[in-house]
Amino acid sequence: MRIMKMDPVGAPPPAAFAEAASLARVRKGDLCAGCGACAAIAPGSVTMRMTPPGWLRPVQQGPVSAGQDAMIARVCPGLGERVEAAGRTDDPLWGPYDTMRIGHARDEALRFSGSSGGVLSAVLVHLLETGQIDAVVQTTADPEQPIGNIATISVTEAEVQAAAGSRYAPSAPLAGLNRFLENGKRYAFVGKPCDAVAMRAWQEADPRVRASFPVILSFFCAGVPSQTGGRAVLKALDADPAEVVGFRYRGNGWPGFATAVLRDGTERKMSYHDSWGKVLSKHVQHRCKICADGTGIAADIVCADAWESDERGYPLFTEGSGTSLIVARNAFGREIVEAAVKSGHVEAGPFDVSTLAGIQPGQRERRRALLARLAALRLCLRPVPDYRGLLLWQAARQNPASRNLKNFLGTLRRTLKGRGKRAS
Repeated sequence: MRIMKMDPVGAPPPAAFAEAASLARVRKGDLCAGCGACAAIAPGSVTMRMTPPGWLRPVQQGPVSAGQDAMIARVCPGLGERVEAAGRTDDPLWGPYDTMRIGHARDEALRFSGSSGGVLSAVLVHLLETGQIDAVVQTTADPEQPIGNIATISVTEAEVQAAAGSRYAPSAPLAGLNRFLENGKRYAFVGKPCDAVAMRAWQEADPRVRASFPVILSFFCAGVPSQTGGRAVLKALDADPAEVVGFRYRGNGWPGFATAVLRDGTERKMSYHDSWGKVLSKHVQHRCKICADGTGIAADIVCADAWESDERGYPLFTEGSGTSLIVARNAFGREIVEAAVKSGHVEAGPFDVSTLAGIQPGQRERRRALLARLAALRLCLRPVPDYRGLLLWQAARQNPASRNLKNFLGTLRRTLKGRGKRAS
């Protein structure tokens, strides 16, 4: 298993060069998603560093050419996203898609280790076994800091399974991928929705990227917590970070427990409802709160939790056998899913799309609130992402005017309060 490590934390050397315009806009608006695309586009000049309170951010340590700056501006998901439905069903909340189904991995070990039915892992195994790809770029736990993440290259089913399960911590899976553009191999790329946006835009701008990374997979994402959030979970578990040798945010069941493994072999556990709902969600970065795409619109295939729901349609988090929502965003993704079903890797059946808003309330509410939040930021002259084709107005109209006003005023108040703190 080949591991791609982040550069060590530290202050950049004194700079005798101008800050790239793209990076300056990202910094001014606090728009960084932490994907690492800029570091891949301008290797040696931009690197990803862990910054307080525990987010990966680009640090410019050399000159960025005009061409590199233009490419970063085109690819960076923090600066925007452009979507074209191109004849697909286009939903204001879920974006364009070809088909939606529910299912799970046929391999019970993959189903158990995955966060929501193991379908992403099963599709990856299918792609490897059929020779459609040579390897997978995905995210796994950092063995040196178990609450943290690193990007890894998986080439076997065992390696795919070892990396299964959600990782609610910063990751920059595109950083360093420039090294894989000339080796003649084909990779499946697995990343957060913002990572998928960057990869798709990079594909469209550079034929080498499309040839090297022909398949993009993603998952529904509620935001990236800082590493401070991970440490807060350890504190709630009364687990000394120095004694933690392994940590899972989820998986090994559905939804699975946040689990710290200590040096003496004992485990400390916390439910998903408590770890995400009461701790990690409080540490999500600003960019995620104004994200128009938490559902992987730019990917070929996206998976999510197809939660069981109560009589009101809201999700239940009782432990059970995982079930995945399987979204084929395009015909290519649908063909892969159908082939994975035919090969026996995935079990899939029909899904009633009308139930999705009920079982994914976080995605629903963020999408409906986004237009009001962006309006407040614009009023404060804060840079915001340039979203095109994402039907934000249609989503906002699903909210009552009072709720949109509440989101607008809340964002306005927080922005002005933050500006006052910086000025003092």
